[in-house]
Amino acid sequence: MKIAFYGSSLLSAYWNGAATYYRGLLRSLAERGYQITFYEPDIYERQQNRDIDPPAWCDVVVYEGTIPALKDVAVEAALADIVIKASGVGFEDDLLLEQVMTAARPAALKIFWDVDAPATLAELKGLPEHPLRKALADLDLVLTYGGGDPVVQAYRAMGAVECIPIYNALDPQTHHPVAPDCRFKADLGFLGNRLPDREARVEAFFLDSAAGLNNRSFLLGGSGWHDKPMAPNVHYIGHVSTRDHNAFNVTPKAVLNISRESMAQNGFSPATRVFEAAGAGACLITDYWEGIDRFLKPDEEVLVARDGGDVRDILTDLTDEHAAAIGRRALQRVLAEHTYQHRAVEVDRLFRSHFGSKEAAE
Repeated sequence: MKIAFYGSSLLSAYWNGAATYYRGLLRSLAERGYQITFYEPDIYERQQNRDIDPPAWCDVVVYEGTIPALKDVAVEAALADIVIKASGVGFEDDLLLEQVMTAARPAALKIFWDVDAPATLAELKGLPEHPLRKALADLDLVLTYGGGDPVVQAYRAMGAVECIPIYNALDPQTHHPVAPDCRFKADLGFLGNRLPDREARVEAFFLDSAAGLNNRSFLLGGSGWHDKPMAPNVHYIGHVSTRDHNAFNVTPKAVLNISRESMAQNGFSPATRVFEAAGAGACLITDYWEGIDRFLKPDEEVLVARDGGDVRDILTDLTDEHAAAIGRRALQRVLAEHTYQHRAVEVDRLFRSHFGSKEAAE
């Protein structure tokens, strides 16, 4: 079956946290026989900051960030059996949704794939005339990158026929244990872009912890933090290419996951960083969110902090041996239950069952 996937970017993770999710899941679907074309706009300097070449398992069409170019690629949805519009493409999202779903054949499976469901739902709340909300009833399926029952119920209440979370996972071909790299040596590392609904949490969990632990070293990676005040024991290194993520994760004694505010409040939304770190065998400390134990077991496979004070306490007591044991157990768990191969089996089953339902209804 042919998939036309309209997303933010497959080739670049620059200001694009969904990149590794797209890559892992779509490659695993390609291995199951799907023919995929990914359409991404040339915006936000992503094409100048590519971190992978166009892959053999997916055709990538890069189009100009103009309305005529958008319309040109939208008509190609008519060639696909499955038409997917992702959230957060970043250029004329509402128009893109309308254009690709109009172009899709009646027999095609029409899907909206939300990679930031809590934020999307907050935007839709109280706006019954929002283009996405009006389109939901005509879509076959809403898939989300997480969110659990709260997101499923909210989407159904807004008119979605069906909503199913497809969680982040590990791509073992990309994220795996490597040798430590002295560039990333620290007691605690955090990797994440500076975003409005994450910044206050980064201050509380990471920067304030650094200020309170002068005898520990902290490493900060990600875009946008260059003018952020921080303690002298925080080393800021800017954007970190995905090719360096494994070394970034395994070199510090521990790495920190800090969820965006909306995802932390909603729960059941493990970030890609959770599985990247676990896949590299890193000792992961995560902020608390409901549903953590569905993915990793607290205190055995992941360490959980409810605030910056917890982060400081964990770091103060954490030995190299304990950190290594946490990382080993996390790696074993995600390889056994949470790879993109596991997710692709689930998605393949969904696609085929929905095709069967459409054929039976005709």
